[in-house]
Amino acid sequence: MIVQVFQYLAGGLMIVGGLFSLLAAVGILRLPDLYTRMHAVSKAGTMGAGLMFVAIAVVSFEVSVILRAFAGFVFLFLTMPVSAHLLARASLLAGYKPSSATDITDLDIKELEE
Repeated sequence: MIVQVFQYLAGGLMIVGGLFSLLAAVGILRLPDLYTRMHAVSKAGTMGAGLMFVAIAVVSFEVSVILRAFAGFVFLFLTMPVSAHLLARASLLAGYKPSSATDITDLDIKELEE
């Protein structure tokens, strides 16, 4: 009985994680420039993959699998936003301009170039 509850919970987490990943894919297709696309992937994609790691941990009853899923979850949530930020900064310094729809009032590009 309890195994079925964990299986349904894991299935629900996989569906929600898949929906977040689908949202990230739609963001890549629909958003206007590199920076907003990168934002969609780093937020929604991370959440989708993280929920799938949690689903793996819930459905598995082995401690080693649970620890590896938790380690993957933590590693993903620590590295994905930082890498997206560094890639966005590098592309801005390389001269890739945001679209006209992007509000850059808080960003001083000249300050970054120094």
